[in-house]
Amino acid sequence: MNSPLKRVALACILMFGLLMLNVNYLQAVRADGLREDSRNTRNFFARYEVERGRITAGNKVLAESVETDDNTYKYSRRYPEGKVYAPITGFFAPESERDIERAKNDLLDGSSADLLIRRSIDLFSGTQTKGANVDLTINPKAQEAAYKALSESGKKGALVAIEPKTGAILAMVSVPTYDPNPLSKADKAAVNKAYEKLAEDEDQPLLNRAIERTYPPGSTFKVVTMAAYLESDDTLGPQSQIDAPTRLDLPNTTADLPNHGNSACGNGRVTLSYALEKSCNTPFGKIGMDLGYDAMKEQAAKFGIGGEQLEIPMPVSASSIGEEEDQAALAQASIGQRNNQMTPLQMAMVAAGVANNGVVMKPYLVNKVADAEGGEVETADPEELSTAMSEETAAKLKEMMVNVVNLGTASAAQIPGVAVAGKTGTAETSGNRAPHAWFVSFAPAEDPKVAVALIVESGSAGDDASGGQTAAPIARSVMEAVLGR
Repeated sequence: MNSPLKRVALACILMFGLLMLNVNYLQAVRADGLREDSRNTRNFFARYEVERGRITAGNKVLAESVETDDNTYKYSRRYPEGKVYAPITGFFAPESERDIERAKNDLLDGSSADLLIRRSIDLFSGTQTKGANVDLTINPKAQEAAYKALSESGKKGALVAIEPKTGAILAMVSVPTYDPNPLSKADKAAVNKAYEKLAEDEDQPLLNRAIERTYPPGSTFKVVTMAAYLESDDTLGPQSQIDAPTRLDLPNTTADLPNHGNSACGNGRVTLSYALEKSCNTPFGKIGMDLGYDAMKEQAAKFGIGGEQLEIPMPVSASSIGEEEDQAALAQASIGQRNNQMTPLQMAMVAAGVANNGVVMKPYLVNKVADAEGGEVETADPEELSTAMSEETAAKLKEMMVNVVNLGTASAAQIPGVAVAGKTGTAETSGNRAPHAWFVSFAPAEDPKVAVALIVESGSAGDDASGGQTAAPIARSVMEAVLGR
């Protein structure tokens, strides 16, 4: 080969090598950045070329793609149930998505590796690939009952209902909420305007209070404290006696811990069942101090508190009893105050753990996923998260929680012909706001089908300082919906 041809050949080889280097650089290094670049309109339009799968709850369609008359955007996303399910479905927007729409995006848009065979079949048959359908564990009657009751309270709040034996989430409501439909248009300017309005709303309708915010759990946490106490000595039971002074001295401070309204708790020495029924503070503060921080933290961890981050599949904010401080702080944490912070989902897990004979199941929202032709892609497999207590301890605690509803602060949760177990709670707030009202419960007590936890922000006041009249009726309506009452 003569010199000119050699130079041309070398130049071609060099250019080809540079081209390959550039291709690899673009695909391996800059691909994600280019894909997410706001100037990349190809991806924007591509999002609307795919018929995303449906999101359903039983036979109810919560999200679906519908064809448009617009040649530019083939499909648009529609949410028939709007606000009721928005904290669960989330939304599918031009440049983002959230909640189930985000967590299951690759299945919904058909790009998941789990759908490779389906895509291959579609390729050979010349069929347009469709996204997979995601079916949720939500019970529509329970969800709608919870939304109606919480909305009518006129307060902010959240509720979670769980099937104790499986961990399936039957309802998850957060109010105030939002309509996802305006956020799912192909008009970026309109979507951005709608989103900004919601983001700037001081009531935070985009916040899923059930899993994204933690609150002091108040007296509902006494269920955890009681579990720790019963587990520490298997001779203890509902009729065991405990000191219950009107005020409990807090070591190394000038402060003390009173019962609500500085009231007496019985005659100063009461049964464990009575202490829980009347939600006395002093015996539970003393229990926490006697057991010590390590024992309280260990018991909380057995319910899933402070452990690995939960995903349902959306990530859940971490709950915690707070860092170790002193005995005074521990007494307050043991009655659900101080730095004790829980999500409503976590407190539903506490109730479900007692209901399920001490076993806490891992909560989940997705029941099954099927491809567009109905072929199974994935199916939920209930999984144990932890053992919170022995079966014997759970039976004792269950008996006491039934007494709370029948004889104590939660009579408003009673369902005729059904044994209901529960615990009310009041969580002090900063400023001059009324305390938050909490309630955790499960039913039927002898064979639980549903466990509920809810918070009504600033929902306790006056005669309803325990939250029993505000929160308990909401939980009752959800339990009735699940039980078909």
